[in-house]
Amino acid sequence: LPAAWVVGQAALESGWGQRDIRDAQGNPSHNLFGIKAGKGWTGRTVAAMTTEYVDGVARKSVELFRRYESYAEAFADWATLMAANPRYRQVVQAGSAREFAEGLEKGGYATDPAYGTKLKQTIGSLLRAVTGQRQ
Repeated sequence: LPAAWVVGQAALESGWGQRDIRDAQGNPSHNLFGIKAGKGWTGRTVAAMTTEYVDGVARKSVELFRRYESYAEAFADWATLMAANPRYRQVVQAGSAREFAEGLEKGGYATDPAYGTKLKQTIGSLLRAVTGQRQ
């Protein structure tokens, strides 16, 4: 996958690096992708307020997120999640930024019904800023 697509998702999830998920003491989780700590997660976690969409309505709730020792660990875990989870098969087989974004949305990565559109826009902004090209 092109790095710009992956970095674009990290930018969307973290508000371009400005919204790091932090614990009660203010320590960073390094979770740039907003990956939740599901039932199978045995690593460290951090509880944080987030917005979830239920039946199209935004609601605030406290959720458990994965916590990493570094951003490199977060990127590696994201790659493992994409490769190992069949829900994201379309993501790893994507031939365009549009297919990548739509695959994440269809795979249920986020509850925001506009997630795919927002991600396509973020990737487009990143590509224009870095290379001057469009997605």
